[in-house]
Amino acid sequence: MKRFVVWPSELDSRLSRRYGRMVGKEFAVEAPEVQEIADAAKALGMKVIEIDGSKLNPRLAGIDEEYRLRGMLRLESKHPKGKSLRMLGQKVREIRKIQVKAGSKKRKSRKKKR
Repeated sequence: MKRFVVWPSELDSRLSRRYGRMVGKEFAVEAPEVQEIADAAKALGMKVIEIDGSKLNPRLAGIDEEYRLRGMLRLESKHPKGKSLRMLGQKVREIRKIQVKAGSKKRKSRKKKR
């Protein structure tokens, strides 16, 4: 099993590769949160060793505060880091789609009280 660190900026579609995005745009998501990534990792069978929401990726020191995503995860996976990141990006997208569908169903089912 391989261990590696995952920074949310490695999956952030708003950043260029120069500032740390490590996956292609088709696998990247906008402003991923540490907990979203941890949930996706667990769903994919990866082991979450450590979560620290206060750390900042050193590559982000030179960009605007708006794009600085804090957080760091240490994962253990049977896949290499690149493949694991692509899988995580896809899983976060799936989780977000499910949440959006569940949210829209809840709103539609409400009835007005008279």
